[in-house]
Amino acid sequence: MSGAVAVNPEVSEARVRVRYAETDQMGVVYHANYLVWFEVGRVEFIRQLGLDYKSMEREEGCGIAVVNVSVRYKAPARYDDELVIQTRLLAARGPVIRFGYRIIKAVDAVLLCEGETVHVVVDKDMKKRSLPQRYADRFATVLIS
Repeated sequence: MSGAVAVNPEVSEARVRVRYAETDQMGVVYHANYLVWFEVGRVEFIRQLGLDYKSMEREEGCGIAVVNVSVRYKAPARYDDELVIQTRLLAARGPVIRFGYRIIKAVDAVLLCEGETVHVVVDKDMKKRSLPQRYADRFATVLIS
């Protein structure tokens, strides 16, 4: 379903192809699927930094819980469209992390959707904590000013 291509250190790209099950009765992508693709982009962004979200959970004992989502839909995606998910880090300070996303059609670069997610770093008991230092250090190297 997905593949990744690094554009530059600040913005990562992941690709997905719209599956029939992701479309609604009108033949367009159901709006909530864009949030799933934001997650695909976020995980690939972290991976392209040489880090691993799965390891963060397992070895560091923390996760990044979504606390806010903002989405602006610009144009519809349809079955079998190839999409490019562009992900960038907008902020990382203490326990708060903010990512930005743009989803475009691969064939003609039409902007379909853009948005942001805000996360809070939490421990296994869902209590707020700081981002592990190696993640904070790596995030700082690609933070867009």
